[in-house]
Amino acid sequence: MKIGFTGTHLGMTVIQRMYFETSLKSIIGDSDVLEFHHGDCIGADKQADESVVTHWIANGLMPRALIVVHPPNDSKKRAYCQSYPESRILWTPAPYLNRNRDIVDETEVLIACPLSKIEQLRSGTWSTVRYARKLGKKIAIIYPDGSMETENVD
Repeated sequence: MKIGFTGTHLGMTVIQRMYFETSLKSIIGDSDVLEFHHGDCIGADKQADESVVTHWIANGLMPRALIVVHPPNDSKKRAYCQSYPESRILWTPAPYLNRNRDIVDETEVLIACPLSKIEQLRSGTWSTVRYARKLGKKIAIIYPDGSMETENVD
C-alpha cells in the first residue's frame, strides 16, 4: 500500500493526529508493501512522519516499509525529517506544487489534514486534495475537529 500525506504547516490538532493514526492502521491493514510519502515540511508532515515511524516500529513493520520524502526546494518550512534514515528515500527538492503532485502521483490513497473544514483556494493542502480528486484517488480528509470524510473508497 502506498499512502500519501498532506497537511497544514501549522500542525495537526490533537484530535486530528489521533484520527490520523487510527486511519493509518485501517488503511494499512495487512498490506505487504508499505510506503508513506510526505512533503517534509514543519507541522503536519513532521507529526505524521513521527506517528508513522512509531507505529511501524511498534508493529514490526519497519523492516519492510519505506518513508518517501518529497522535500520542497524552499527550505524555510522544511522539517528535515530523519527519524529512521535507513528506511527513507529522499526525492530531489522541488517547488511545493510539483512535489505535492508527485506525492499524489506516486500513491494509491491520500490522507489530508487541512487547517480548516472550508476548502481554501490558496492552500497547498487543499490544492493537493483537488489534484487527487482529479485523478480519482482514494482520499481521507481529517478535519481539525476530528470529523472525517472519505472519497473514492470502495
